[in-house]
Amino acid sequence: MKIRPRLGTRSCQWMLLLCLSITPVLSQSVPLSEVHRLFKAPPDDARIMMRWWWFGSAVTKPELKREILAMKAGGIGGFEIQPVYPLALDDPAQGFKNLPYLSPGFLDAVTFASNTARANHMRIDMTLASGWPYGGNHVPITQAAGRLRVVAVDVPPSATSIPPPDVGNGEALLATFLGEGSPDHYDPANLKHVELHIASQRAELPQGSAHRVALFFLSSRTGQQVKRPAADADGFVLDHFDKAAINTHLNVVGGKLMQAFANHPPYAVFSDSLEVYGSDWTPELLSEFQKRRGYDLTPYLPELFKGSDEKALAVRHDWGKTLTELIDENYLEPINTWATAHHTRFRSQTYGDPAVSLSSNALVALPEGEGPQWRRFSYTRWATSASHLYGRPITSAETWTWLHSPAFRATPLDMKAEGDLFFLEGVNQLIGHGWPYTPPSVAEPGWAFYAAAVFNDHNPWWTVMPDITKYLQRVSYLLRQGQSDNDAAVLLPNDDVYAAFRPGHVSLSDEMSHFITPALTEQILNNGYSLDYIDPEAIEHQGIHYPVLVLPHIDRLSPEVLTKITDYAAHGGKVIAIGATPSHAPGLMHNEEISQKVVTLSKQLFTGDNPRGHLIASDEDLGAALKTALSPDVELSANASEIGFIHRKLTDADLYFLVNTSNHDIHATAKFRSTWQSASSWNPMDGSEAAIAISPVTLDLAPYESRVIVFSKSSTPTPPPPHVAVSKLVVDLSHDWKLSIPQLHATHTLPTLLSWTEKDDTRFYSGEAIYTKDFDLTAAQLQGVTLAVDFGPGATIEPDPHQHGTRALLESPIREAAVVFVNGQRAGSIWHPPYTLDMTAQLHAGHNHLEIRVANLAINGLAGHTLPDYRLLNLRYGQRFVPQDMDNLQPLPSGILGPVKLIATERGK
Repeated sequence: MKIRPRLGTRSCQWMLLLCLSITPVLSQSVPLSEVHRLFKAPPDDARIMMRWWWFGSAVTKPELKREILAMKAGGIGGFEIQPVYPLALDDPAQGFKNLPYLSPGFLDAVTFASNTARANHMRIDMTLASGWPYGGNHVPITQAAGRLRVVAVDVPPSATSIPPPDVGNGEALLATFLGEGSPDHYDPANLKHVELHIASQRAELPQGSAHRVALFFLSSRTGQQVKRPAADADGFVLDHFDKAAINTHLNVVGGKLMQAFANHPPYAVFSDSLEVYGSDWTPELLSEFQKRRGYDLTPYLPELFKGSDEKALAVRHDWGKTLTELIDENYLEPINTWATAHHTRFRSQTYGDPAVSLSSNALVALPEGEGPQWRRFSYTRWATSASHLYGRPITSAETWTWLHSPAFRATPLDMKAEGDLFFLEGVNQLIGHGWPYTPPSVAEPGWAFYAAAVFNDHNPWWTVMPDITKYLQRVSYLLRQGQSDNDAAVLLPNDDVYAAFRPGHVSLSDEMSHFITPALTEQILNNGYSLDYIDPEAIEHQGIHYPVLVLPHIDRLSPEVLTKITDYAAHGGKVIAIGATPSHAPGLMHNEEISQKVVTLSKQLFTGDNPRGHLIASDEDLGAALKTALSPDVELSANASEIGFIHRKLTDADLYFLVNTSNHDIHATAKFRSTWQSASSWNPMDGSEAAIAISPVTLDLAPYESRVIVFSKSSTPTPPPPHVAVSKLVVDLSHDWKLSIPQLHATHTLPTLLSWTEKDDTRFYSGEAIYTKDFDLTAAQLQGVTLAVDFGPGATIEPDPHQHGTRALLESPIREAAVVFVNGQRAGSIWHPPYTLDMTAQLHAGHNHLEIRVANLAINGLAGHTLPDYRLLNLRYGQRFVPQDMDNLQPLPSGILGPVKLIATERGK
């Protein structure tokens, strides 16, 4: 059987998408030799980007240029302009002005930023709005986000008329139902659709002797306002189901922005996460529903609103599916087409409210995710899965949102630890959240976005940012090579979620965690496998190209999709159903007949003497079932489940990126499924490599340390077992340091290392401090060894259940980052475990001078000052933000905490 195509050219669009999806994958077939060369010096297009918040937008050209050049110097490859709420009132005396959104001054600033970025070979993206979701003062109420409004009116037994609900501008009465009951208690199946005559503001009723209730269904508006808008950008959120509303927005906002870019369009235009809360209707929904589903929704409105039987669930399914089709065709597709016509790309966070699906990402050029939850359902894996399914070689992610809140609390290690979790989910382009524009007149540490870490050059540990970004750039490049090689496709139960929709709650992605549980995800990861999500539409149009398909507690599935699954199993694919097998048709039309087909197909697949499908009882049984179906890709020794991995397959090699996601050392062995006969270990921190024994591979990973294991065909002989090096203490450097802070004209002699916050004059200091110490070495101490400074392991901490955002559960022994100079030469930086640094090349026999420049967090300075008073700002613009977690700030330990040792290790033999 053939699933009925959607309206218009939907099938043709999907065929075009399939053709386009092949090219990017083929273009990634780069030989290992080239990958190895570029791993050492990765290309600039793999650099991280930053979301650049323009507050107000109170920007000037000199500061725009300064910040763009600072980004480039810090290893940041580009930025996304995001105009947001003001942080200060206009001040003519200071030349400070919030440029109204889309005003000539604002657009001139956009032009300047674009030209400056292009002159410096940097990427620029543009948010196609101010704040989020799309909307603004150009959106009339008739194009604002829609909702189904239901008014229940009590009808006494003797009543012959009642006042009808007030129908406002942008609203329309859809239908009225009458039946026995009260506004709080009624059976929706027993309500009857009635046509009421309304005169003199009264609705005339047919006679009745019982207590009754009248339900008025109205096509209405949510009234939602744009969140966090800049000056003159406030207004209604637009109706994402209404193509006319989208076209209005593209003409008013998109048109002016593209004029600002002139002949040099941005790399991409951006849509933030869909947070159109409560939007479940649009004025044309009834007619569109009739065309698409084949029946009139009007008689079923009471079941849609309050029903609970099988018929109500089927109706809700059809309603939800229609909403997905409308947002695909009237929002995503028009914007993507518009972007292409303007020689740019559409980058979209396609999840949230309302009802976009995973396959909706096929309609955007650049899918983007959000959230580092690699061991449970996440929007990030939603986006990367879509990219793998539909041939998008790059998947970006909004990264470091809420990282170690409050603003300025995040450390370099926090940045790496969360970035690695995004890599484990398949992301290969990080969009940092973010970079706050700060006018020169604002006191340090400058401005901050209410829900984000700060990664600009006002951050004291900016000195190590180039080293952080180089690591992230190197991994991003690596994860763009070859093809994803995930083992399991987990089928998203779209049809079950549609059936569970209810008015005001119509998000597919938000409900998936009820089916894709942490236990399910952990069973896959902990047993040595990797996963993508897949949805019914992808199976219909793409087929299944994974060794294993997992059906998690799926009840509703079309026979067409189930037939494809059966064919997949007949050709060797492994199918594992959890909890139950599909037994119901998704929608209302011919439900019983189609449900019987579903039951028959399920029996063919999962029952009999030799069933091709495998039914298991619970999520906890999935790991064992997977091992029966397929050998693990990475089989780790016991107690090493906190090592995560992602596998990329080249034509001549297998690449595995591995991360210790824990706060403790892990010493483990690993067996890999790869059949190549040579192995090497690549260090993503510096690009170095070493040949290793192939089976098993020994993994010695410090907390949050990462490694790349490469299998290939090579003439290099297998190395002998590694020489067990012996380390010994050469010099204890824990005492008699000189501490100087030029900014404060402060100098201290430290007999014993301690936090500089323990000194009264430096308690609230944020910035850089310089530690110096001299020591002597003999020629014998330098002979045949590697000499490294060792600051210790750091201190593990327990998770804080009240902590907003993620953080590394490890306190550094050097708070928070340092650059080390030996005899006037830069030896390197310290910002992640292991907290050691090889200084062999800089040391010599005789007198040696050690200088360590340590930077702490800006929190200390903030703790010593009064926080801004936004009372007048809020009176002028309304309260557009609330600073998060800024109460009762306290200075945090800073500097070298000790002990510090110079360690000698025998060189390998």
